[in-house]
Amino acid sequence: MNLANKITVTRIILAIILLVLLLVPWEAINLNFPVYLVGNTMVSLKYIIAGIIFLVASVSDFLDGYIARKYNMVTNFGKLVDAIADKMLVDSALIILSAQGFIAPIITVIIILRDIVVDAIKMLAASKGKVVAAIKTGKVKTAFLMFGVIFTMCYNLPFELFNLDISNFLLVLATIFSIISGAEYYLMNKDIIFEREEISNSVENK
Repeated sequence: MNLANKITVTRIILAIILLVLLLVPWEAINLNFPVYLVGNTMVSLKYIIAGIIFLVASVSDFLDGYIARKYNMVTNFGKLVDAIADKMLVDSALIILSAQGFIAPIITVIIILRDIVVDAIKMLAASKGKVVAAIKTGKVKTAFLMFGVIFTMCYNLPFELFNLDISNFLLVLATIFSIISGAEYYLMNKDIIFEREEISNSVENK
């Protein structure tokens, strides 16, 4: 369990805390988070805390990968846990925010479907001994998505005070780059996808 893996595991813990914070019906147990009026927007402290947790977890996503590559700490365990941590954090946040009316469901559906397709391509390539590297459009999509989710949880502040819908703008850009990067992954790996398997049948004569 090296430093990079410890950071990744910490991200899983943060994702679990985020899920509990957003999903538990706190009002039912008489625990109400303070609500403030900022400009014309009612802001719940619960979502501000969620935004801060998501921000810290997102920074850890960059940090663990950087440390693993720089100090030669890349392990199979790290790769596995990193993928799980990313899905727990981002996909769960998208689904919850969509269910609670913060994000248009079409954005969540497109981004998650894109990730499923890309992950399937990567697994198929891995089964053939090939590695599918991350591409620039995928990294741009991730950046737009992370900031879009953070600003959504923070009620688009401070931009909301100036009637600038930056959170949704970033999420739409993330959706567009999800489609673009998904198409690029497909085009770059279509030979692997449609590669014919050579099946050898051995017949035993008795």
